[in-house]
Amino acid sequence: MTGKAHVGFVGIGNMGWPMAANLVRAGHVVTAYDLDPQRAQRFAAEFGATAAGSLGDFAGCAFVVTMLPTGKEVRHSLLEAEEGGAAAHLKSGAIVIDMSSAEPVGTRRLGNDLAELGIRLVDAPVSGGVVRAENGTLAIMIGGEADAVAAARPVLSAMGDRLFDVGPLGCGHAMKALNNYLAATSFAAMSEAVLIGERFGLDPEVMADIFNVSTGKSFCTENLLKQEILSGRYGSGFAAGLLAKDVGIASDLGEQIGIDAPVSRLVRDRWAEARDGVGPNADHTRAAPYWASKAIRD
Repeated sequence: MTGKAHVGFVGIGNMGWPMAANLVRAGHVVTAYDLDPQRAQRFAAEFGATAAGSLGDFAGCAFVVTMLPTGKEVRHSLLEAEEGGAAAHLKSGAIVIDMSSAEPVGTRRLGNDLAELGIRLVDAPVSGGVVRAENGTLAIMIGGEADAVAAARPVLSAMGDRLFDVGPLGCGHAMKALNNYLAATSFAAMSEAVLIGERFGLDPEVMADIFNVSTGKSFCTENLLKQEILSGRYGSGFAAGLLAKDVGIASDLGEQIGIDAPVSRLVRDRWAEARDGVGPNADHTRAAPYWASKAIRD
């Protein structure tokens, strides 16, 4: 399918709002649904979209995009919510694009269940945060059957400028979890390095400068260390609970397919501790001072 389409969008949150807005700007007809009806109504009023009063209002949508916290909420919205969920109202041939961070094995089960209704599923999680969601430059990792992915591409292109076909259904969610696992590992290691260095007498600001022109450079050292941690801002926009969830998905995936990945288990436990310590809704960068408070032994 090419051209403009009628797109239902479930989840008008921090990421979903700008993503859905870019669909409108690209000329797609958008029907927005959120558990907070007033939020969906505000979105519709601002962007000339339609606010869905229920998931039944997605009847006639060629695509439904889900941007929700976990695969559990995605499954509920599609199959288990009132009136049978959104899928009960879609026509055969419709395509669901799940852009959430979900568990890959569960994504494949969901795909099989939707296929029984004649609905195709594409998993297309994103990386880039709110800023890149706003300017339509998200990186999107796409899993699914080739024809469904091709049909979904015009919709996805409105929200991201780096689209990667990564394999069959579930591979998008696997790639997202593994990417965030790497980022979480880097953040944990960076936090420990700075703590050890500062305790020994190094200046964290100078450490950051050296990391960023040396082999220790990473997204975390370039974009988080000075800007969020040393500044005390702690406002990256990504919650500790969400990062802990993604690391857990990556670690669990290794176990499910018979891979012994001990580092993933250590990082999973480290972020679970941080999530519980700072709260799941706290910015994930607050893990650094939390870990520091637990680590220093006088």
